[in-house]
Amino acid sequence: MQQEKNSVNPQVRSGFIWRVSLIAGLGGILYGYDMGIIAAALIFVRSTFNLSTQMQEIVVSVVLVGAMLGAIYGGAIADRIGRRNTLLWGGGIFILGSILAPLSPNVGALIVARMLLGVAIGFTSVTAPVYVSELSPPKSRGRLIGLYQLALTVGIAISDLVGYWLAGQQAWRTMFAIGAIPAVIFLLMILTLPESPRWLFSKNRTAEAKRVLDSYTNEAGAQLLLDDIRSGLAAQVETRWSALWSPAVRRSLIIAVGFTILYPVTGINTIIYYGPQIFTMAGITSNSHAIFATLLVAITNVLATVIALALVDRIGRKPLLYAGVGGMTASLFTLAVAFHFQAALAGSLGILATVCLMVYITCFAASMGPIAWILVAEVFPLRLRGRGVAAATLGAGISNFIVSLTFLSLLNAAGNSLTFSIYGGFCILTLLFTRFIIPETKGRELESISAATSTAV
Repeated sequence: MQQEKNSVNPQVRSGFIWRVSLIAGLGGILYGYDMGIIAAALIFVRSTFNLSTQMQEIVVSVVLVGAMLGAIYGGAIADRIGRRNTLLWGGGIFILGSILAPLSPNVGALIVARMLLGVAIGFTSVTAPVYVSELSPPKSRGRLIGLYQLALTVGIAISDLVGYWLAGQQAWRTMFAIGAIPAVIFLLMILTLPESPRWLFSKNRTAEAKRVLDSYTNEAGAQLLLDDIRSGLAAQVETRWSALWSPAVRRSLIIAVGFTILYPVTGINTIIYYGPQIFTMAGITSNSHAIFATLLVAITNVLATVIALALVDRIGRKPLLYAGVGGMTASLFTLAVAFHFQAALAGSLGILATVCLMVYITCFAASMGPIAWILVAEVFPLRLRGRGVAAATLGAGISNFIVSLTFLSLLNAAGNSLTFSIYGGFCILTLLFTRFIIPETKGRELESISAATSTAV
C-alpha cells in the first residue's frame, strides 16, 4: 500500500514552493552575514577595545551561545505557535541585534548585541529548514531545503565583500549596521507566507491546512499529502523533549545530532570566523589582502553549494558526502604538511594555503554543508520535528562554540600543523559516521523516512 501511495506524484505549483524557499532562505543570508562579518570586523574591534586573545574568542563565540539558546526555545516555540510566527520573531530579533551592535560603546555591549543575533540565528536555523521541508515535494525537497544553506553561503560572501570594501576605513560599526537591511526585508517577506500545512494539521486545524495545500497542489495531491500526514501523526502521541530519546525517535536523534556535532569540528567555522588571521599566518601580511583571500574562499563556497543543490536529489546524499568529506580530509592534511614545512616553502605558503582552503571549502559546500541541514529536516517525525531540529542545532552550537572558543588558543599551544591535522582527523570520523549511521533519504516522503529510522533502532 505504501509503495502504491509513493507512486502517486502530486501536481505541485513550483512557483509557490520556490517563492517560499527563497523567502525562508533570506534567514540563511542573515545567518551567514552575522556569522561571517566578524572575520573582517574582529581585526578592527580588537584594536578599538584592545582585546586579548581570550576576549577575541569570546566576541566571536558568544553569538553561538545565543544560537544555542535560540535553538532550545525556538524548537519548542515552532511546535507551539507555528513555523511562520517563529520566523517572524527571529526577524525582529535580527533587527534589534543589528541596531545595537554598531552602537556598542564598549566590548560588553557588543557581546550582548551579538548574543541577540545568535538567538535570532537559533530561531531561524531551527525553523526555516523545517518549514521548507514540510511544504516541499519529495523529488525536490533536498534542493529546496538546500537553498537555505546556499543563502547562508551568500550571506558569508556578502559579509566578506562588505568587510573588504570597508577595511580601508576600518569601519567595523558600519559592517555590523548593514546587517539590518536584509533583516527588515526578511521580516516583511515572511508576512506574505502561509503557515506550514503539516503544523496546522497537527493542531487539528484541518480546514486551514487543506486551504494551504490547495494553494500549491491539485485536489488529489492535497488529499494524498493529508493522508500521509494523518498516518504519520497516528503513531505519535508524545511531544515532550524526553520523547526524543524514545525508541521510535532515538536513531533519528543520533543521526541528526551526531552529524551536526561533526559539522563544526571538521574546521569549517575556523575559516569563516578567523579566515583573515589564517591567511596572515600563511604570510599574507596586509589586512585587505587577507580579507580578500577570505572573500575568494566565500565565493567558492557559494558556487560549490550551487553544484550540491543540482546533485543532491539526483545522485543522493551519501555519494556526495563520501566525495566531499574525502576531499576535505585531503585538503586539511595537505595544509598541515604545508605549515610543517613553512620555512622551506617561504613565500609560496600563502598561495598554497589559499588553494588548500578553496579546495576544502568546495568539497564542504558541495556535500556536508547543505546535506547536514537537509538530513536534520528530514529524519524526525512531525510532532517532534521542531524539537528534533532544535536538538540538532543545539548540538551544532555546542560543537561550534567549543571550536570557536579554542581555535586561537589551540594554535598557540599545538601549532598550525597539528591543529589542522586534528580537524583532518575529525573528517575521517565523519566519513565513518556517514558509512555506518547516515541513511539515504533521496526521493522519500518525510513520513516514510521517520518510520524507517524508528524501525531500524
